[in-house]
Amino acid sequence: MDGRLIIVEWGDKVNLLTPDGKLLKKLPIPGEAFSVTQINQNTIAITYPWEKAIKIFNMENETVTKVITLDKDCCGLSSSDDSLVVGLIDDEIRIIDLEGNTLKSIQVKCESYLYNLVYCNDRVIYSDCNGNAVYCVDQSGKQIWQYKQDLSGPSGLYTDNYGNIIVADQDSHRIIVISKDGKESKVLLSDGLEHPRCICLKHCESSGFICDIDGKNLTKFNFSSK
Repeated sequence: MDGRLIIVEWGDKVNLLTPDGKLLKKLPIPGEAFSVTQINQNTIAITYPWEKAIKIFNMENETVTKVITLDKDCCGLSSSDDSLVVGLIDDEIRIIDLEGNTLKSIQVKCESYLYNLVYCNDRVIYSDCNGNAVYCVDQSGKQIWQYKQDLSGPSGLYTDNYGNIIVADQDSHRIIVISKDGKESKVLLSDGLEHPRCICLKHCESSGFICDIDGKNLTKFNFSSK
């Protein structure tokens, strides 16, 4: 939210980077981290699938303030309006409050693990890398739309200020934007990309970073001229 980056080395550490991608510090959170989301300016949440847990961490005090224990392995994570949305095994997306109470449990179809999802305007958008699709469902699990055209390994997701969904399509080496109704799309970036895996945008801006599938290359981009 202030331009700094929070980067998880999957199954390892949580790193805090400067706005230009330089390492500031490794955050002192025990365990094998998997996915991260920012709740507010000073608070983040991280999934720990091998512990079946989500840890809430205060970056200012550098302390774990809450551990939410789950009954299943947890993967992708997103937050909105003091709620967390977590992708679980057995194709379940669960919406919980910050105390860990279940608000909604959604059963979805997905040929992959629920690694990548975003929660926005009471809708959950998730990518199915193996099924070459991006889906949008409401809180009851009803499918609002699906997008399957010309996708090849859709992975990381992000929503822009207008509700459009930006997708890192790793096997086509492209960044694609899908309209908020799922009906239209266009390629935003393709030149020079190699298997883009994760994507994040700066808050209220059209620039951000892309990470490749190996986690070794962090690329800065700008969409303002597109």
